[in-house]
Amino acid sequence: MKSNQIKLLTFAFLAIFTLAFQMEKSIAQEPWTAKQLLAPADLNKALNSSNGTKYYIYSIGYQAIIKNSIDIGAGRDKENQKKLKQQLSKLPKDANIVIYCGCCPFSTCPNVRPVFNMLNEMGFKNHKLLNIPQNIKVDWIDKGYAIKK
Repeated sequence: MKSNQIKLLTFAFLAIFTLAFQMEKSIAQEPWTAKQLLAPADLNKALNSSNGTKYYIYSIGYQAIIKNSIDIGAGRDKENQKKLKQQLSKLPKDANIVIYCGCCPFSTCPNVRPVFNMLNEMGFKNHKLLNIPQNIKVDWIDKGYAIKK
């Protein structure tokens, strides 16, 4: 009986350790750091403040919903990446840039990773990804945050 409990505990420990290792590995593979994720509430506050941080906001999804954002189109498409690269080439490397998509759950979004990698490769220093874990409706619109009119 005790032997079965030890085996069960050993198995549970190994399973938890393996899961934790896989989660850490997947987080480490993202092209952004935790500091480069911007909370929607923080961006909304900046948009509604006259003396807050000024951001260049790019929608890399299917529609620019957020106030003052520029519609680029799906970030996974090479043509849209080229269009964004042209716009970004006019900005200083320390510009405050925010990208967002919001088409689907953040963890599976096909648009954010290619564009964030591009920003890294271009040498930008203050670029952020809007942290939209579910989608633009749930994480922005339903909260009453600033949208385009």
